[in-house]
Amino acid sequence: MEGPQNGEILPLLGKLFHHFILTKSHVPPHYNIYLPVKMNSVLPGIMIPTAIYCGEKVWKMNYYGNRRSKALESKQWKKFVNDNGLKCGDGCVFELLECTASLLKFRVQILRGHIPFQLHHKFTGETKDTPIVID
Repeated sequence: MEGPQNGEILPLLGKLFHHFILTKSHVPPHYNIYLPVKMNSVLPGIMIPTAIYCGEKVWKMNYYGNRRSKALESKQWKKFVNDNGLKCGDGCVFELLECTASLLKFRVQILRGHIPFQLHHKFTGETKDTPIVID
C-alpha cells in the first residue's frame, strides 16, 4: 500500500472514515482507542485481526467488536502511538479499507498539530463531502 511521503496528506478514498483529535485517554499513560458508534453497523461484533496502514508501515492488532465499547487492542495501539510520536492535539483519520469477518484494514493518516481544546467541537466532518473545517 502506498503511503504519504515526507508528511504529505493523501486524499480520502471515498470509503467510510472517522477522525479523532487525540486526547489524554488516547496517549500515555492510558492508550485507549474506541471506535465510534457510527461504525457499529459496519464493523463485525467479534474479535478479529486488524491491520493499520500508516505511511510505509503496518501495525497489527486485534479489534474487539464483542465488547460494549468497540476498541482496538491497547498494547498494540500503544506501540502505534509511541512509534509515531503521537501527542494530545494530533489528529488521526481512520479510513476503513477492508471489512470482512476475518480481517479489518484501516489506512490512518496523522495530522500533526496541537489543536486547542476550544476548537475540538469544529471537527464534525463525517464524509468526503463534509470536510473538517476550522474557521
